Amino acid sequence: MTESTIQQSLDVEAVRRDFPILGKPLSGGRPLVYLDSGATAQKPQCVIDKVVECYENYNANVHRGVHSLGNRVTTELEEAREKVRSLLNARHVEEIVFTSGTTASINLVANAWGRKFLSAGDEILVTVMEHHANLVPWQQVAEATGAVLKYIPLTADGRLDLSALDELLTTKTKMLAVTSMSNVLGTINPIKELSNRAHQVGAAVLVDAAQSVPHEAIDVCDWDADFVAFSGHKMYGPTGIGVLYGKRQLLEAMDPFLGGGNMIRYVYRDRFEPADLPAKFEAGTLPIAQAIGLGRAIDYVTSIGFEAIGAHEHQLTVRAHEALAEIPGLTIYGPEPSQKGSIVSFSIEGLHSHDVGELLDRKGVEIRVGHHCTMPLHEHLEVSSTSRASFAFYNTLEEVSALAEAIRYAREVFRLK
Repeated sequence: MTESTIQQSLDVEAVRRDFPILGKPLSGGRPLVYLDSGATAQKPQCVIDKVVECYENYNANVHRGVHSLGNRVTTELEEAREKVRSLLNARHVEEIVFTSGTTASINLVANAWGRKFLSAGDEILVTVMEHHANLVPWQQVAEATGAVLKYIPLTADGRLDLSALDELLTTKTKMLAVTSMSNVLGTINPIKELSNRAHQVGAAVLVDAAQSVPHEAIDVCDWDADFVAFSGHKMYGPTGIGVLYGKRQLLEAMDPFLGGGNMIRYVYRDRFEPADLPAKFEAGTLPIAQAIGLGRAIDYVTSIGFEAIGAHEHQLTVRAHEALAEIPGLTIYGPEPSQKGSIVSFSIEGLHSHDVGELLDRKGVEIRVGHHCTMPLHEHLEVSSTSRASFAFYNTLEEVSALAEAIRYAREVFRLK
């Protein structure tokens, strides 16, 4: 697809005007080149306005009052839940649980499902590319239950080695926990195929979709995933709000994770009866304004369209691969752009990633540096840290060029040949 074709379907400059922070220079008048959306995406004005609207006009707690403010805010929250259901193409709105983020969603499943249904000798299959949020909870549950973690290996170009599944997937496998898109390599994993293979041996499937949901249309029914987690702040929504999708029959079979207000039907002196879904897993006061803001973010993103978003972001990724490949001593990690999302992680011989990040910041180019909460992956790559540029639909080809120019500047500062 040519640049002119993409511009007809996605007016990037018009989109950028929707994000107030993108028009504000950094100190010293440096223009902001924000290439860290994989960590957290910027927020359009309509999302900011929606959160303010909630606090200014109908701030109250949900599901607990009969006054007009309580009724309004409850309606707004449940409309946001329906927007999430539609976004994921879930069958039932009761399958959408609000949490504080992807990490909380995965911990909910690991504890409420894992501690009830895992036993000594059972196996949990994960991958080396997982974010710590999809490793540590399973390590904790494995230690508590006697289950064992096993890892799907990677190919040389950073994809899952599916040939290992014949050996790894057995009747002992009870859970496959896998990211749909690596937050370092950008690798897009074949979730539908993985779900099918896992279900053949009776295993459940949890998908960490934090990196995928902002960039492509997700259909949990087509994936046939049992659980899917994502965070609102990567979806151009507020921080502090996340989603757990779970198949209704599995959520109903699980015990509540947290106890307290809203997750009960009735409390006796010696026991309690849990509420129906999804309240069963929504103890306490929800991040109400944040959930409502997420609903508005979904409206905004879907109005642009994932086809246009994907085409533009792919072009940015291709251009980044081309530009960075010309820089001496630079290594890009992960597969080619056709096999990955809009993430480009790299290292530069002779430069620590923290130095790269600091020097790029002098040019107004904001990227992520470090191990990106993937220490086992970096150990596999035999590097302690990497630099990561992650693109969104509000980024431009000129900003990709600015990234390459800033990297060349960093090499010049350190007098690298």
